[in-house]
Amino acid sequence: MTVLFSVACTENLMETDSFYRSAPILDPAEEYKMDNKHRGLALIFSHEYFFWRLGLNTRHGTNADCYNLQRRLKELNFEVKTYENCTQKQVLDKISEAAKADHSDVDCFLLIFLSHGENDHVYAHDGKISIQDITSQFKGDKCRSLVGKPKIFVLQACRGDKHDDPVTPCDAVDSELKTNEVVVDASAVHTLPAGADFIMCYSVAEGYYSHRETINGSWYIQDLCELLKEYGDSLEFTELLTLVNRKVSMRSVRNSADRNAIGKKQVPCFASMLTKKLYFRPKK
Repeated sequence: MTVLFSVACTENLMETDSFYRSAPILDPAEEYKMDNKHRGLALIFSHEYFFWRLGLNTRHGTNADCYNLQRRLKELNFEVKTYENCTQKQVLDKISEAAKADHSDVDCFLLIFLSHGENDHVYAHDGKISIQDITSQFKGDKCRSLVGKPKIFVLQACRGDKHDDPVTPCDAVDSELKTNEVVVDASAVHTLPAGADFIMCYSVAEGYYSHRETINGSWYIQDLCELLKEYGDSLEFTELLTLVNRKVSMRSVRNSADRNAIGKKQVPCFASMLTKKLYFRPKK
């Protein structure tokens, strides 16, 4: 029996060794192909006002986010389409239209959602939409022209009900625009799996508030846009997002109607399913 066991082990080792010899060599520096004719489509869904029955605050400052994103993404050669205060049906129709489009001659796809959130959903003007329903439309079995290409999703919304310590949400601050006060986007958005070549970018780690200034816009989008301006065409994208994490984490609440929020912090995060390095180098 000892001899038979030794022979079996030897055979297994030979098979394992053969597998590793035949496996492809992985180049850690390999990059996504980004020399197509077009950079790609960037959809921005910005929600400031909500149907009154939802009981959600007006998101003052989202227009500043939207404007900054449009400028930065156009500089990176994206075709930017912006939609404001859309209903659930309008959002899903636009996303479905984008998923069915031919992306053969583009480098990648980008979708940004600026709104309130709840559990695994983000809010349109008249109701919530599952994040899974958004991302699933761009998986390989439904959107073949984006197979093997980066699919980037940026979500500016709260993902919980606390800062570093539990605090009370700033319910009534959004109506006051005389000063640039800090408020929060309502409720929670949880990290969801997507698929290969997806990257999910969140304004805050799960369980915490996401801060937004009523004039300048959200901390996350402000800092993302600033770093895209400085490094967007030269730095690898996940490295840029790490810089965004650092920059946002250095902020603290200084002006808020909620005294308990003063001094509180925020740290963004991202979940990467990318399989190569991602650069937005200038188009020739």
